[in-house]
Amino acid sequence: MPEITINANGPILISTEELTLKANDGSEIPLPKGRAVALCRCGQSDMKPFCDGSHKACGFEHDPSTA
Repeated sequence: MPEITINANGPILISTEELTLKANDGSEIPLPKGRAVALCRCGQSDMKPFCDGSHKACGFEHDPSTA
């Protein structure tokens, strides 16, 4: 089962075990190789829906404990 971790001031990490990621139109989004993917939360990534580290440069801040 996939595990989801919301990082403070960073991306959402999702384990890829048994995971399928789909676009709005229902097409499957290929997952990068590895055991986890990082999904962008700041909206600045050039690799959307995946994180490329842009949250660091744009100053994205969010404390996941505040929902």
